[in-house]
Amino acid sequence: MRNEADYIFTGIIPARYASSRFPGKPLTMIGNKPMIQRVYEQSLKSLTTVYVATDDKRIFDATIAFGGKAVMTSVKHQSGTDRCAEAIDIIMNETGTRIDVVINIQGDEPFIKPEQIDLLKSCFKDQEVKIATLVRKTSPGEDIDNPNHPKVILDKNSDAIYFSRSVIPFLRDVKRDEWAKKHQFYKHIGLYAFKTDTLRAITVLPKSSLEIAESLEQNRWLENGYKIKCTETGWESISIDTPEDLERIRPLIDNII
Repeated sequence: MRNEADYIFTGIIPARYASSRFPGKPLTMIGNKPMIQRVYEQSLKSLTTVYVATDDKRIFDATIAFGGKAVMTSVKHQSGTDRCAEAIDIIMNETGTRIDVVINIQGDEPFIKPEQIDLLKSCFKDQEVKIATLVRKTSPGEDIDNPNHPKVILDKNSDAIYFSRSVIPFLRDVKRDEWAKKHQFYKHIGLYAFKTDTLRAITVLPKSSLEIAESLEQNRWLENGYKIKCTETGWESISIDTPEDLERIRPLIDNII
């Protein structure tokens, strides 16, 4: 076992301005600060180094203005994972610093808990771990059918077997409204950590059939033989995907002003 303190961790927050559901989302004000600043400052409570990786000068300038670090990346990336991979190469080339593990932090979660990042970092005590992510146990009565909330099944070592937008596993001979009471389901929380070499490797893999079917890129990694270590968090992820989401979490905003 290796102490995670032996690794150099760097947080990357992929952020783009263009969004069909919420254009300009990273610069939306949450209280008296733009969303990207709140994500950045929360991340710094766990990490000593954090960068915003963006393809938009407005987001880059806003990050520099509040004292953050940022890098400009290509407009061609199809995922935040791809943007992270380019960003770490830019950062290492420009600064000469070593990055052992990259934490990919969602740019639309202004209330991310630093304890969740700490959980991911702790996975790398095991030298065999190359990719890590978070999962949460669902509760009886909770809506597990929402396809926007991916589910995951785990093996006995807490490695992911498969991610799906459907409810997995299917419970045969159990009434549908009893499923959440009869089996422990897991919801995937989209926060990832990668060893740097692994991040580079997975981003050049061609899209896989299961990735395309579910529109979940992590299935590509599984199909190519990569293990994804899952560690459990008790906290729900609060993301802001639409203007309606922003209104829904307004009481939380009022508490932090």
